[in-house]
Amino acid sequence: EKQAKNLTSQARQQLRKQQAEPILNEFYDWLNSQHVLPKGALGKAISYTLNQWPKLLTYLEDGDISIDNNVTERDIRPFTTGRKNWMFSTSVGGAKASANLYSLVMTCRANDLNPYYYFRHLFTELPKRAPSDDMTDLLPWNVDLGEAE
Repeated sequence: EKQAKNLTSQARQQLRKQQAEPILNEFYDWLNSQHVLPKGALGKAISYTLNQWPKLLTYLEDGDISIDNNVTERDIRPFTTGRKNWMFSTSVGGAKASANLYSLVMTCRANDLNPYYYFRHLFTELPKRAPSDDMTDLLPWNVDLGEAE
């Protein structure tokens, strides 16, 4: 994967087919050759791996799919912390406001926007609009902050 990092998705898929597929095939054969107790820790691990095997092979078929889910895990970690904090909101409205704010911040991050500059832009533009105006240009994926960042 280090070699494939800067490749196109097609080139990454080809590299995976050439280098990762033989290793995965060898690993699959090894898993099937093991004679372990099915209810033991190793037996459960092997069974789980074999049950998930088709999902793992999807990684070989699409160069855009990551081998791990580290990005997703990193992005949801703050949410789990926030969820614990929202439990102690004094009202349903307060909890919804916190969740909405968090959602906007994470959407900014997903779109490579600095939330501070996005909110500054948003609070500058919103007073200029009527509630009935189209606001889609203010969504994080439509905003270009240019030099602000």
